[in-house]
Amino acid sequence: MLSSFEAIIGLRYLRARRRNGFISFISLVSVIGIALGVAALIIVLSVMNGFQKEVRGRFLGVVSHIEVSAYQGQLADWPHVDGIVRKDSHVVATAPYVNAQALLTSSGQQSGAVVRGIDPAREDGVVDIGRNMVRGRMDSLKPGEFGILLGAGLARQLGVGVGEKVTVITPQGNVTPAGMVPRIKQFTVVGVFRAAAFNWDSSLAMIHVRDAQVLFRMGSSVSGLRLKLDDAMAAPQVKHTLSTWLPPENTVSDWTDMNADYFRAVQVEKRMMTLILTLIVAVAAFNLVSTLVMVVTDKRADIAILRTLGASPASIMRIFMIQGSVAGVSGTCAGVVGGLLVCANMDHIFHAIEWVIGSPLLSADVYGIDYLPTDVQSADVLMITLVSLLLSLLATLYPSFRAARTQPAEALRYE
Repeated sequence: MLSSFEAIIGLRYLRARRRNGFISFISLVSVIGIALGVAALIIVLSVMNGFQKEVRGRFLGVVSHIEVSAYQGQLADWPHVDGIVRKDSHVVATAPYVNAQALLTSSGQQSGAVVRGIDPAREDGVVDIGRNMVRGRMDSLKPGEFGILLGAGLARQLGVGVGEKVTVITPQGNVTPAGMVPRIKQFTVVGVFRAAAFNWDSSLAMIHVRDAQVLFRMGSSVSGLRLKLDDAMAAPQVKHTLSTWLPPENTVSDWTDMNADYFRAVQVEKRMMTLILTLIVAVAAFNLVSTLVMVVTDKRADIAILRTLGASPASIMRIFMIQGSVAGVSGTCAGVVGGLLVCANMDHIFHAIEWVIGSPLLSADVYGIDYLPTDVQSADVLMITLVSLLLSLLATLYPSFRAARTQPAEALRYE
């Protein structure tokens, strides 16, 4: 048990005399190093979390949480499948879709695109594209009228606007006496949308699902169903549940599967960054070793007197562990508070840096955003705090053990 005299002496040793000012300075440097390391770790992980959250939000604005399709490529009994998936309490909306590749041309300009057949009345409940229309409306798509919605980037590449014509050339061909020729259909642009994800903004075109069934000769079948959940993070769990409910010829994929490589790379990058910055905290924490060794050497006479008065080696060890732990706790607390304050005021700091250097740090044309997003997660802060405290505690063990082994007779020989 920790006695009061051990705490009093351990805290007293934190206040060095004038002749020991250098030791106090080294101790202060160690505390500042721990604080800076902890703050840097919190700030960097929060920014990485913020970017990941931003990208995930933009991605989920275009891609559904879960997609149900068929191994053979066409889902014929999709109304029956729709009834099954709606039984899951997490599913809040569903929409049939047709997905295919096509070549779009207009006025000599051409571009490959993903042509998605949608039901406007149901699609708006699954993704956010309907709320990001630049011109026109999603419900302008009418079956049989062959209207088309283009991403803003794709419309810019083709040089077309609302009311103009776009020719869609599909890989599925028509057999003629002259051989196989591609199917060609002219569509009228009825709207332009802006997808938050640039790759979709420049490569996605949407038509009515019935027009898509005609264009790609799918009859009453669709490519699959798109599902929206009440919680995107529950997608893997719901995917597993639906896989057991649906017939084996159906396949279920969630949004993490659709871009698994990207999200896996982000997680690996986050882990490696955490490891690298933790080493900075470790270096600062182990600076406490040299500080405490210097204190132990300076206090050999005091240790000998305490041993002579009856203090046990364990008590001596706890005295110096208290001194090192207080420095570690102080640095960790300062780092946590500083890191959280920086994250809370990141917008002001970011704009202040831009004002000082006179140029933007992030270009919206390149990165899609012109600010630095942050997402402070309590689990990360708790992990950083515990690791810092653990490293600080480990740094006190050797100097404290060395102090406990001090022999009173040898220490007092030359005093």
